[in-house]
Amino acid sequence: MKLDQVLKRTFLCERLGVEYPIMQAGMGQVAYGRLAGAVSSAGGIGVIGSGYLTGDELRREIRIVRDITDRPFGVDILFAKVTGEDEDSRRYTRQVEDQIAVAIDERVPILISGLGNPLDVISECRETGILVGSVVGTVRHALRLANDGVDFLIASGHEGGGHVGRVGTISLVPAITAAVKVPVIAGGGLADGRGLLAALALGAQGVWMGTRFIASTEARGHENYKARLVAATDEDTVISRGHSGKTVRMLRNRFTDYWAANEDKLKPYPHQLQEVGTAASVLGRIEGDIENGVLPAGQSAALVHSVKPAASIIEDIICEAREAFGIFREAP
Repeated sequence: MKLDQVLKRTFLCERLGVEYPIMQAGMGQVAYGRLAGAVSSAGGIGVIGSGYLTGDELRREIRIVRDITDRPFGVDILFAKVTGEDEDSRRYTRQVEDQIAVAIDERVPILISGLGNPLDVISECRETGILVGSVVGTVRHALRLANDGVDFLIASGHEGGGHVGRVGTISLVPAITAAVKVPVIAGGGLADGRGLLAALALGAQGVWMGTRFIASTEARGHENYKARLVAATDEDTVISRGHSGKTVRMLRNRFTDYWAANEDKLKPYPHQLQEVGTAASVLGRIEGDIENGVLPAGQSAALVHSVKPAASIIEDIICEAREAFGIFREAP
């Protein structure tokens, strides 16, 4: 059997009719409509990262995707529960509620919970034909969400960029695929065709890639950020709670060094994000201050060597996977 035949039998390709089971991760401030539209147009599944968007801004980005392509795409929302009664907590809760309402009203093809549990919206999504996926980092979390009725899971390992857990991808993915009956997509440290092939071998139905798509022409991010990512080695990322109060993998710089030395000043999520991380994220990702800003990136940064259009990245991944698959089949 040829690799293309294998890919077409995966959950995302069969259910949505997409060409390749490659999902571009919903990265806040970076993965907006232009990038998501380009990835979907090229045969993958682009995902809007809604983390910093108001409901109206999210609607605008959804319509940008639809102006680019009529192919399936997704919206990633941070469903993490905030129980505080202060105004910041209430504001955050309202923002997430607005994002969810817009995504459902726009009938986006896929809704993904990047954090937290989408249980409260699963029934409504099913009624409107929206697939629901969730990012998970442990078997326990995966079992709970699978039992709650999500359509698929994204098993995202410790190697990934942005919010991460403690379990590595190569152990996490087969453990989750063995534990649940819903399809699983593999994420965390995957950036090329070898990663796609490895994910399939581990039992996944596709890949969730973020870092590779930061270094794309369509990604919303400063050229300094993209250049720093391209120059990164396999030792240039660290885990820090300085961005959001939760563990986030990012490129090491003065920002991460400061919070490593001042952990006593950290605040819980989302207060750290609102009081520190949002401004620092704009400073790094959008304004290009690569020393004092937030620069999320996975360990796969070491595999990223150039900035390319998203369509070229998709093409590279598939060509690499075909080559690796051919070598595997020809081995004695």
